[in-house]
Parts: sequence; structure tokens; C-alpha cells
Amino acid sequence: MTKYEDLISEYENRLLIEEHKMKNHGLYADGVIWLKDNLPESQKYCVLAEEIGHHETSSGDILDLSEQNNAKQEAKARRWAYEKILPSQAIISAMENGCTQVWEIAEYLDIDERFLRQALKYYGLYRW
Repeated sequence: MTKYEDLISEYENRLLIEEHKMKNHGLYADGVIWLKDNLPESQKYCVLAEEIGHHETSSGDILDLSEQNNAKQEAKARRWAYEKILPSQAIISAMENGCTQVWEIAEYLDIDERFLRQALKYYGLYRW
């Protein structure tokens, strides 16, 4: 199984996870996660982790990110996702195995590069 399939399997008894044609990459509401169906799997994996992070950490409608509390909940869900699927030790391990560029680390870890860059900033490891 892929990392994406493993994450779905871990949460399939607690959440309904579906892929659909949609504008947003992902959305969570009331125990249901919708993911954009045509994303690369490495990106779906990261989006899924963030949406599960909303399930684990957020409450209410937080779509309006201009509201300070909503922005805080969004950031909390992202931090949860980083720690869930991309612990700092995994990044360090990739670097110890010869990965020197962000794209190499992303490829090595099978993680979306944008998500990796954000995680690197969160962990204070961003130098690119």
C-alpha cells in the first residue's frame, strides 16, 4: 500500500473520505473529507493529512481565513499534518541519505514539494 492508502486506512472507520471533481484541493466538514480527484497522489496525501488535521483540531466553519480565530485553526491543522506525516526526523534522514535539494527530499519522501517547503519553515529547517 502507498502512504496515501495507509493514511486512508488508518482513518476509514472514523471518517468518510471521498475524491471528487472540485475547485479546492480538500475540504473537511462533519466527519467527511473531500479531496480533488485529479491531484498527484503525493499531493493528495498531504492534503488528506491537513484535512484530517482539521478533524482532529478544528471546530466550526473556518472557511473565512480573514477571521483571526479561523486562521489560527488553519495553522493548527497544518502543524498537525506536518507532525503526522512528515516528522522532522524523516527530513533529517533524507538529508543524511544525500538529499541536498528540496525537490530531492520531496522525491525521497514521496511528499508534495510545496508541503515540504512549508514543513521545513515550521521546523526551522528551511534554508532554500
